[in-house]
Amino acid sequence: MKVPTKRRVFEIIQIGRDQDRASIAFDFFIAFIVFLNLFVTLFETFDQSLPYMPLLRGLELVTSAIFGVEYLLRIWTAEYLYPKKSRLGAKVAFACSFFGIIDLLSFLPFFLPVVFPMGIVTFRMFRVVRIFRLFRINTYYDAFNVITDVLRDKRDQIFSSVCILLILIIAASLFMYSLEHNVQPDKFQNAFSGVWWAVSTLLTVGYGDIYPVTNAGQIVGIIIAFLGVGTVAIPTGIISAGFVEQYTRLKTMNDYSGETNIRFITLAIGEGHPWEQMKVQDLPLPPGLILAVISRGRKTIVPRGDICLEVGDRLVFGAEGFRDEVGITLKELNLWDRHPWVGRAIRDLNISRQTLIVMVRREGRIIIPNGSLVFHAGDEVVLYTKRDVRDSVAIEV
Repeated sequence: MKVPTKRRVFEIIQIGRDQDRASIAFDFFIAFIVFLNLFVTLFETFDQSLPYMPLLRGLELVTSAIFGVEYLLRIWTAEYLYPKKSRLGAKVAFACSFFGIIDLLSFLPFFLPVVFPMGIVTFRMFRVVRIFRLFRINTYYDAFNVITDVLRDKRDQIFSSVCILLILIIAASLFMYSLEHNVQPDKFQNAFSGVWWAVSTLLTVGYGDIYPVTNAGQIVGIIIAFLGVGTVAIPTGIISAGFVEQYTRLKTMNDYSGETNIRFITLAIGEGHPWEQMKVQDLPLPPGLILAVISRGRKTIVPRGDICLEVGDRLVFGAEGFRDEVGITLKELNLWDRHPWVGRAIRDLNISRQTLIVMVRREGRIIIPNGSLVFHAGDEVVLYTKRDVRDSVAIEV
């Protein structure tokens, strides 16, 4: 089976799999172009760059053009990134996404002065946005992704600490305005004038341009400086603890699966599921099967016996595989619009008798196949075969 050109382009421009050398090469190429473009942007700020300006302009033109081509390819293949949306809806979804906006702003400011020469200064300011393309490189490495995972898991605690910090800033500003306004009316003109002093005192040791001169103001300043040390330490401690928890969890999972040959499967709890509102301790799990993790929205919950399952939960189970069994390899095949199986019944397929269609996933539903089942575009077919199937993914059982 020949992979559609658009589908193959999508596979290449996405994060490369270990077996896809073309996609991996593209990832390294784009990373090199990003760093080259940033080098040009930084080097041209030095006086020593004046003799090399024609070369720098040429490099910037080439790298910006590559960014533009990559952006158009991602727009073109967006339907595979958002398979549940229409083609137009998928393109709009990518264009409005974080990476879509960053990709657009990474090359657009370079070409806009050609059309609008009067706004060249403003457009050059937008070139700074291209540094955010480093976030796309960040997605290529799991070690960097730990940062976003920690911030996502600890977002509630971080938000609470920021709220406490804002309250202290406002309170410190009002205190200092009340104590210093009559003595330093030019420094503390209003309550907002003390915000700068409060921020510099709470977060650092003070900038020095505004400081209290009265005894009461100096005493309050000392107290606020001590509170600032403790307040800044709160989010720092939260993030540090999050890093320790995340790396410990990853190391534990790797060690656990490596030593005991654990296999993991995922189960979604939908409306009407018999396990809805059931406690973990009451789940009818067979021997050897354990509930490892509960994914609820953006939260990852370590299961305890008194936790009740809710609609939308995704349960991750672990089971120990038999070391002496003969492995069975299934294959997963996605059917796209022009796939030869689309619109045909199973009984009409010209496939080997050694090929067995195990199940079909269609729009989130599992279908047990029979001879009259007609395949639709977007179906995910799980089959057993000893033959090589193009564009299929092997599943070790």
